[in-house]
Amino acid sequence: MLEPYKGRVYDPCCGSGGMFVQSEHFVEAHGGRIGDIAIYGQESNYTTWRLAKMNLAVRGIDADIRWNNEGSFHKDELKDLRADFILANPPFNISDWGGGRLREDARWKYGVPPVGNANFAWLQHIIHHLAPKGVAGVVLANGSMSSTQSGEGGIRRAMVEADVVDCMIALPGQLFYSTQIPACLWFLARNKNPGHGWRDRRGEMLFIDARKLGHMVDRTRKEFSDEDIAKISGTYHAWRGEPEAGSYEDVPGFCKAASLDEIQGHNHVLTPGRYVGTAPTEEDNVPFEERFAALRVRLEKQLEEGERLNTLVRSSLSKVSGHG
Repeated sequence: MLEPYKGRVYDPCCGSGGMFVQSEHFVEAHGGRIGDIAIYGQESNYTTWRLAKMNLAVRGIDADIRWNNEGSFHKDELKDLRADFILANPPFNISDWGGGRLREDARWKYGVPPVGNANFAWLQHIIHHLAPKGVAGVVLANGSMSSTQSGEGGIRRAMVEADVVDCMIALPGQLFYSTQIPACLWFLARNKNPGHGWRDRRGEMLFIDARKLGHMVDRTRKEFSDEDIAKISGTYHAWRGEPEAGSYEDVPGFCKAASLDEIQGHNHVLTPGRYVGTAPTEEDNVPFEERFAALRVRLEKQLEEGERLNTLVRSSLSKVSGHG
């Protein structure tokens, strides 16, 4: 969806470097030159950091990956970096991130994140590191879309009002090896009117509900097909007004471009299901009178069946009591 063809790519919690490798695969698959991308990352786990360095080295990818055991919040190794693309899959809902020691931090532009949950610290750290036309994609726990405890609702409201949230995607469960829970994707943009032929999308956000997409590949895990991915990313590109992406249309049950007023009407809750509505069913094409008549017949049959079962139960009970 982000298409990191060229520029600075950053991941503040890069793990073993999976996001970067995907970026390079993407560039290669689309005929770009690998040297067009500069890769930056930070990781707090020493073993994982070494894996990332190796992962990138064996692919001949030049990268600046920093390590310290304090992590991106407490010792930001790339303080002055402003990235064109940020791709991140931070650990969900961290409660021991040491937020109590960072109450007065320049990164908390939209509100001080709660000590008991780092989700909104990650989002604000990422926005802080975006270049003026930078865009970010972040995987987060679903709670981040609607939580109101400990000031999270206020931070989310401030982010929406500042127009830095571009698109929200609800994902199905079972997409990850490590957790069965469904997650969501946040897309952030510093500038929703960036030029280069795209349309001005200020005051608007795209919501995509992808929970019904995907197929099971084994008993516990689901995957998106290439068609699923093309459907989601194509919708985003069309909505952004990218040349040759086709025209965008709301699709009930799947996607909706919502105005700031609509989002305010939902108290700045960003769960796509609230906006996309429901997909039309075949029943919607049947006149109400016909549907009502059919439902009435079905209800009468069920009531008759209920009476028959009641009689059966009474008769069985009387036999049992007769035995007594």
